[in-house]
Amino acid sequence: MSQGIPETMKAIRYSTYGGPDVLRCEEVPVPTVGEGEVLVRVHAAGVNPGDWQIRSGLAGDRFGLPYIPGWDISGVVVSTGAAVTGFHPGDAVYGMTANSGGCAEYAVLPAGHLAPMPKTATFIEAAALPQSGFTAWHALFVQGNLEAGQTVLINGAAGGVGHLAVQLARWKGARVIGSASARNEAYLRNLGVDAFVDYTAGLPAEFARSADLVLDTAGGDGDWLLDALKPGGRLVPVAWGRYSAEKAAKASVTVQDVQLPPFSAAYLEELSRLFDGGQLRVTIDSEFPLEETAKAHERSESRRARGKIVIRVRPA
Repeated sequence: MSQGIPETMKAIRYSTYGGPDVLRCEEVPVPTVGEGEVLVRVHAAGVNPGDWQIRSGLAGDRFGLPYIPGWDISGVVVSTGAAVTGFHPGDAVYGMTANSGGCAEYAVLPAGHLAPMPKTATFIEAAALPQSGFTAWHALFVQGNLEAGQTVLINGAAGGVGHLAVQLARWKGARVIGSASARNEAYLRNLGVDAFVDYTAGLPAEFARSADLVLDTAGGDGDWLLDALKPGGRLVPVAWGRYSAEKAAKASVTVQDVQLPPFSAAYLEELSRLFDGGQLRVTIDSEFPLEETAKAHERSESRRARGKIVIRVRPA
């Protein structure tokens, strides 16, 4: 390819579904850029639960093989398609791919999935934001209709989506109850929750029927979360959980479906504004070099990560 872009690149790829051991670091062709697309030299790639869920086969054959994981990236623009006017080579950007491919030295993204990086963010921090920040924003404010003065209980509050949701809800002016394991209580109180619930101990009586909204980022058995909702309250899941329809009906609360809304750079612009304004920070649980992506998947699968896991594609 021209302008110093190599013909091949290192990428993490797998050709069969399975555990982290199926991941291979391989030499593959650099993707070609389409008319409305941008080719980015990737500096960092965020890890999300969907990465290992797809790799393990939970999504079936929806995604073809061989497959390069990674949806969230940050990096520098190296070339643009003919129809792209908003980005130029050398721009520092972050965003979300249209169909994975982020765990590689180069990635192609639709121009509408990219935004300039927050001015105060590192590449590692920027790569941690797109999918989790977008998910938290959409669940709280689009699905959940959270308003200032309302109360929200966030289950899985110390995780990738959860810790960003805590900060976004506080920025909105809501009262935030954070639910996580006991080891995360001090972290979440420092993050700004108004109250803490150890989910392993169940819901304390003082929080029964107190929340306007429950955001469930953890999934699993979620019946106990219904007890936290006021009549007319709503539960918004961003991970698949089990909730009793009968119990919800008796409590006069609504359980929404998991939604996979279309991604837009408009969300990134809001996240950038809050990040640069000091209202939003990202906790980096751990960093791994590209060649150790399998270890990053193992860490994510442990469900013990606090904040985000990031792949460092290019040395700092």
